Amino acid sequence: MREQWGTRAGFILAAVGSAIGLGNIWRFPAVAYENGGGAFFIPYLFALLTAGIPLLILEFTIGHKYRGSAPLSYARMNRKAEWIGWWAVFVSFVISTYYAVIIAWAMSYSVFAINQTWGEDTEGFLFGDYLNLAEVPGQVGSFVPGVLIPLIIVWVVTLGVLFRGVQKGIEWANRIFIPTLVVLFLIIVIRAVTLPGAVDGLQAFFEPNFETITSGSVWVAAYGQIFFSLSIAFAIMITYSSYLPKKSDITNNAFITGFSNSSFELLAGIGVFAALGFMAMQAGVGVSEVVAGGIGLAFVVFPMIINEFPALNGLFGFLFFASLVLAGLSSLISISETYVKGISEKFGISRAKAVTIGGGIAALISLVFATQGGLFFLDAADYFINQFGVAFIGLVQVIAIAWIMRKLNVFQDHANGISDIRLGLWWKVCLGVITPVVLGYMMFDLFRTNLLGLFDTETGNYEGYSDAFILWGGWAVAAFAIIAGFVFMAIRWRSRDIIDEVDSQEREG
Repeated sequence: MREQWGTRAGFILAAVGSAIGLGNIWRFPAVAYENGGGAFFIPYLFALLTAGIPLLILEFTIGHKYRGSAPLSYARMNRKAEWIGWWAVFVSFVISTYYAVIIAWAMSYSVFAINQTWGEDTEGFLFGDYLNLAEVPGQVGSFVPGVLIPLIIVWVVTLGVLFRGVQKGIEWANRIFIPTLVVLFLIIVIRAVTLPGAVDGLQAFFEPNFETITSGSVWVAAYGQIFFSLSIAFAIMITYSSYLPKKSDITNNAFITGFSNSSFELLAGIGVFAALGFMAMQAGVGVSEVVAGGIGLAFVVFPMIINEFPALNGLFGFLFFASLVLAGLSSLISISETYVKGISEKFGISRAKAVTIGGGIAALISLVFATQGGLFFLDAADYFINQFGVAFIGLVQVIAIAWIMRKLNVFQDHANGISDIRLGLWWKVCLGVITPVVLGYMMFDLFRTNLLGLFDTETGNYEGYSDAFILWGGWAVAAFAIIAGFVFMAIRWRSRDIIDEVDSQEREG
């Protein structure tokens, strides 16, 4: 009998926990600021309603209808489509190997924050004292103990949760992680907005520049943010929804998950920009001078902000990095569950064996990112697997389902049969027209930029990396995911009946 969520709230907390990750905290505020501030919320909300929630509904429906991991669900949908599910699973596998390392950094920094161990030169500390970064991209170097030890802890926690299963492991963990994360971040936001200069930071964040919303790049940025922040096309939501009871309100669950994720992004934006406003005032510069995103925001700028705090520096710093750890762990658990369940079903092995094999291999590979050259490998892998893995899968997924297999009516009927909010023409137009067009444009622009070397760097490559490093550290990683997808599709299922179970249901439906 298939595992199930204990309660609807358990599923929603797990789905929200997957969606809320590191990108909500360090990516969204900078993206919003750079694309029109308050005006960005117009394309952002439009993207949420025309791509984010429709795709969530689609993936929830696929998992719920076919009762399987992403590969099994696609195989039951159409045996020739199984590779799409494996492609998404291997993208998640790659992401899990380096995502765990970023959580390990946050774990270390939550300890460093207590006494501000990073000193005054926070950038020098990160790249020198802490990461002991190699001089040339491509060099591996030795292990960095300050990364390796917390990395082991991250994997012990993650795999321990997965060993315990859906109800006793994933659901139980998210019932603790997500409420704790929200409380911690609320404390951070309340403290940040009371700092001197916070108003200036919030004004910079919310002040609308309506001229920007006529720019196509701003709309693409909005769709990109929605797409990457909701865990769409990672195989996660298909896997999680396969554990839902037969009578589950799919559409409502998708709206709750989508708006919960966006609400947390807005909360993160308020907290981050209030703190940046304080930092700008302390330094006597404009807010635009201190805005940053990604690793730089979390591990360079925020330690600088914590240094300037008038009181309780250590507590604020600990709360901030602890929230990163919680957000990261809830996402890593969901990412890892995709390949654990995929392996378990494909080869007919127990959850414990699948966690040991899949999680063990991922943990071993992640050791590469705990070396002196780890940051360079991480940066290249993250860029290429996200851009040419996740976004590309999303495009292939909607084209295959809406245009080739023509399954939208089938999924609409399934969702409407068990949901309060009924799907209509809006949903089919979003998935059949709007999403493919936007994602198609995004992929065209990405391939054009990367293949023609249009980056404003010495080499013309992303971050100025050499051609060889981009080939093996970037393109090869993205290619691995799709090639592995076809290889695993070619492997026979341990039990052929596992696909035929739902084939008969399809014919009857």
